[in-house]
Amino acid sequence: MTDAIPIGEFIDIPKIADPRGNLAVVEKDTVPFEIRRVYYLYDVPSGAYRGGHAHIAQKEFLIAVSGSFDVLLDNGSEKEKVTLNRPDKGLLIREGIWRELDNFSSGAICLVISSDVYEEADYIREYADFITSKRT
Repeated sequence: MTDAIPIGEFIDIPKIADPRGNLAVVEKDTVPFEIRRVYYLYDVPSGAYRGGHAHIAQKEFLIAVSGSFDVLLDNGSEKEKVTLNRPDKGLLIREGIWRELDNFSSGAICLVISSDVYEEADYIREYADFITSKRT
């Protein structure tokens, strides 16, 4: 059995509504970590998936800035699938959570805000290794 790690947490992104178009702001305390890296996924082909890994220490905040996609979250004992489809609501994924992204709509863009820069040693890329890490 694993410690009680939340699988995923939705966080509202402050929004400034305007008839000319809305503005969403990620700053200061929007995410519970210092932002060290920002990247985005786009033009994901139909039927393809992304992710398929967990991080040892890094936290990530995912936002569907356009379109929609599903995120499968797994903490080693529970699995949950959520849909991201609103640019004013993000998904916080803490360290130690396996994630897979799929079911991307046409034109979907997934913005990822990370707590650290890319470091290959922080990735667990094999699911069997992830499950083993949860038992130790």
